[in-house]
Amino acid sequence: MTSADFSVILPEILLAVFAMGALLFGVYTGKDKTAPLLVWITAAVFLALAVWVGFSGGGTDTAFNGAFIDDGFARFAKVVILVSGAAVLLMAQDYMARLGLLRFEFPVLVALAIVGMMMMVSSGDLMSLYMGLELQSLSLYVVASLRRDSAKSTEAGLKYFVLGALSSGMLLYGASLTYGYSGTTLFSGIITTASEDGISLGLLFGLVFMICGLAFKVSAVPFHMWTPDVYEGSPTPVTAFFSTAPKMAAMGLFARVMFDAFGHVTHDWGQVIALLSLLSMFLGAVAAISQRNIKRLMAYSSIAHMGYALMGLAAGTAGGVQAMLIYMAIYVTMNVGTFAFILAMEKDGQPVTDIGALNMYSKREPLRALAMMVLLFSLAGVPPLVGFFGKFYVLMAAVDAGYAWLAIAGVIASVIGAFYYLRIVYYMYFGQEQEAGLDGTMNPVLWAFLMASAAIMVVGVVNLFGVEGLALSAAETLVN
Repeated sequence: MTSADFSVILPEILLAVFAMGALLFGVYTGKDKTAPLLVWITAAVFLALAVWVGFSGGGTDTAFNGAFIDDGFARFAKVVILVSGAAVLLMAQDYMARLGLLRFEFPVLVALAIVGMMMMVSSGDLMSLYMGLELQSLSLYVVASLRRDSAKSTEAGLKYFVLGALSSGMLLYGASLTYGYSGTTLFSGIITTASEDGISLGLLFGLVFMICGLAFKVSAVPFHMWTPDVYEGSPTPVTAFFSTAPKMAAMGLFARVMFDAFGHVTHDWGQVIALLSLLSMFLGAVAAISQRNIKRLMAYSSIAHMGYALMGLAAGTAGGVQAMLIYMAIYVTMNVGTFAFILAMEKDGQPVTDIGALNMYSKREPLRALAMMVLLFSLAGVPPLVGFFGKFYVLMAAVDAGYAWLAIAGVIASVIGAFYYLRIVYYMYFGQEQEAGLDGTMNPVLWAFLMASAAIMVVGVVNLFGVEGLALSAAETLVN
């Protein structure tokens, strides 16, 4: 390891060292007294790293002979991952403390998961890809089952672990086939082999198995089975985390593998991803209609949204990757605000997840109901909110790449999916009056995230806060 390698991977090393230091600090200073302090320090470290990564110049640097890539695409994804990780930690603190779940391990596990995610989006080799993926996955399995006295939480962790192991096996099998038929684990070597000799049948099988493994991580249909149960069973702040940073990391890794290792055969994998996109959009739209539990509803919502993001990836162009990045940044922002609202849904101090509890909520809390309505309209893709522009970009990218049928299907799925978002708005504004509704209290941190997220959905319409230009330059560094 040279000093040049070290400087390229420095943010990841510092975060890993911090996580290990925080672990020792928690062990030697009395387990859970230090947890609130650790949460704030960890969130501050995430934000500091996001600023550092975001402003750390342009260009592309590689380390470890190309196994680690630091380019505009990786930096864009890392900033979204770090900022959303910090937001979820701050939102989680009060909720976890009141339920007796705020242990010092929580921020440490989140920090280790974020290290894995940063590794994923920067991987340039099959081995670094797997190392980042497993570091993220193992941390997430534990936080899913953090509530040890709850049967649902332990079931969520176990389901996630068993199905995650299955997907890792498929990914590894695909990686071994890819290595066997290309003779290298480096993405740059794989793409050279595929372009010089054409893609062999063995390499094609390797690609398909890797797509299956990656589709599980983004919870695309038919690899979505774990999502509703894990979202419902995990503690709500953990569900909020699952629906933000890991989704961005998994989509970033998906794009990285497709373009850096198989960029010359976009027509081969584009059709497969287009099919995954189509199935995800429709299953997410239809299956959520019958859901009464808001966390399960958000799980199916996330499956549908990943379908739209995959539409941008299926296009196989720089414009498609740009659309996918814009979509993911908007999706993560919307989810932070939505989960800030869900975390505040309580009655007599106990969490409530039934959407029926929101009947006539606007009468008691007009401002919060308005903010939630803005977020739900944005999730549904109603113009002129920012969520509409996210969908517009991926639909245009699909049309430009010759997938007009997929764009039309996306519009139909969006109309179907609007039903379950609008049903929550209907309950809040026109539902039956209840004797005793939800508690009126809301933590100031949650209130701030809810209002900020809703404001971004309205104000961001002007120029998307410059995300459009940043996403284009990020996409161009990947698709070269």
